[in-house]
Amino acid sequence: MQAQPHAATALIETDAVIVGAGPVGLFQVFELGLLEIKAHIIDSLSYPGGQCIELYPDKPIYDIPAVPVCTGKELTDNLLKQIEPFGATFHLGQEVTEVARRDDGRFDVATSKGTRFIARTIFIAGGVGSFQPRLLKVEGLDKFDGTQLHYRVRNPAQFAGKNLVIVGGGDSALDWTLNFVQDSPNKAESVILVHRRDGFKAAPASVAKMRDLCEAYEMQFIVGQVTGIDERDGRLMAIKVTGGDGVTRVVPLDMLLVFFGLSPKLGPIADWGLNIERKQITVDTERFSTNVEGIFAVGDINTYPGKKKLILSGFHEAALAAFGAAPIIFPDKRIHLQYTTTSPKLHKVLGVETPVFD
Repeated sequence: MQAQPHAATALIETDAVIVGAGPVGLFQVFELGLLEIKAHIIDSLSYPGGQCIELYPDKPIYDIPAVPVCTGKELTDNLLKQIEPFGATFHLGQEVTEVARRDDGRFDVATSKGTRFIARTIFIAGGVGSFQPRLLKVEGLDKFDGTQLHYRVRNPAQFAGKNLVIVGGGDSALDWTLNFVQDSPNKAESVILVHRRDGFKAAPASVAKMRDLCEAYEMQFIVGQVTGIDERDGRLMAIKVTGGDGVTRVVPLDMLLVFFGLSPKLGPIADWGLNIERKQITVDTERFSTNVEGIFAVGDINTYPGKKKLILSGFHEAALAAFGAAPIIFPDKRIHLQYTTTSPKLHKVLGVETPVFD
């Protein structure tokens, strides 16, 4: 994977810009590469992988063809390895802020960091949009964001040996609760789980394990809502939790982790003149083209009759979108379907030797 070597004022001319570096965006690089189309890929996150890395990097995925099981991180790593021959340039930690049609039919594309492109085609593979954590809205709490208040766990080691309060009732809250309670290099000194009710949206096995740990006095679970904080000398010392009985309890802590889920936002994509239904981009099922010629949408961000939000569906869409874009990029070139098993041309593109059969 290449870093962003271009200065903010550089103007980059390219055949394809891919918006979104999740699994489908990464596979789009591959499908374009087979057709000898070079791509630049942009993502608002500071690393590739999209939802797989952001939501379930260590959880098993079972429905990738020919791969019985892999984690989100393993899938991302394998896709990155698969696209290495095509030398895609990544522009991470930035969001596409502007898309405008040029007189010559190409597109002007600009990002939040000032990176500018002239692109023949655009592939929107932004999942369900950029993710923003749903915030815990308590007066005075936001100033601790990034120090003692965390909505994501990027470095589990920073919580080792700490007194943690975890707020939430979904899979992320339960998964991290179990991770920090049980013996591991990142084991916390203490863990208290707070949820507004006694019911959970997490996997039943995780909930059962949490209750077992509570019965063994290895952690605590409190039903209630966070209604206030205690701070001293610029540090968050405790939260105030009000239960259904109306009693407010003070819960001391070193770190507060909040998992209310991530809210997808289309962001500037909503202003690009695309047909959108319920925050999803409508496409045809022949080329996965949008209503704007030259802009394609693949993966969870698109919608069409019978749409299923599966990674494998996104891979299929990426293949057809690449073939749909090829006549725009190579108007005088006839595009033939070739197979990676037998095509010497594709073997050359992939940097592998053509096998010789006796």
